[in-house]
Amino acid sequence: MSALLLAIQAAAVEPLPEEAANAAGQAVQAASAAAAGSGELDILQLVLHASLPVQAVMLLLLFGSIASWVIIFRKKRVLDRAAREADQFEERFWSGAELSKLYAAATERNRSISGLEAIFEAGFREFNRIRQRRGVDARTQLEGAQRAMRATGSREIDELEHNLEFLANVGSISPYVGLFGTVWGIMISFQGLAELKEATIATVAPGISEALVATAMGLFAAIPAVWAYNRFATKVERLSVRYDAFSEEFSSILQRQSSLDE
Repeated sequence: MSALLLAIQAAAVEPLPEEAANAAGQAVQAASAAAAGSGELDILQLVLHASLPVQAVMLLLLFGSIASWVIIFRKKRVLDRAAREADQFEERFWSGAELSKLYAAATERNRSISGLEAIFEAGFREFNRIRQRRGVDARTQLEGAQRAMRATGSREIDELEHNLEFLANVGSISPYVGLFGTVWGIMISFQGLAELKEATIATVAPGISEALVATAMGLFAAIPAVWAYNRFATKVERLSVRYDAFSEEFSSILQRQSSLDE
């Protein structure tokens, strides 16, 4: 037995012929290329070959996504400008400038004001208007200025919150709209199987792939909208707190001024 084992070990193992080795390598490469080609995903073809209801869902989601991005860029510019203008006005306000000069600058012609400057202008204008009346006490003057500042602050916040509701709706509804398109496409795919004698995965896969594109588009529209809504809502809330704090501080200044007038 040992002699047999020694003979086997001593025997030389002949390599495959060179032509056979090349043929095997080419076969492996061809199989890899075929696998890679079959794994490619053409989204455009899936959309074009989808059923009309699924295409309508995709078109609706595309419109919602484009509108959301337009609102996102515009809202970012508006909120950044509001924060920048608030910083600039607070710097002028707390630098020791006279209130009358700040009011004159705010009421210049051909100059639109917003944010903190609009709140200041409304409060100081109402305070001066009530102060010119005879027999009006300091409390009435202060309450009038506070009402004017609250009303102006509410209008400013409403302007900043404009179109945020659309982002919220797109973020919450888009996944369900995409899911509706997916369910409809899968239903159409399985309904088509009833007309076939043999049903394989290759028969069902294209229809299901077309339907799943609707879900992907729903998520593509919803995720940026939800992120932008949360971010912008937080910024608006911070600006609202900032406006309220300024109104309280300015009310204290007006209260001291009205007390000196008495």
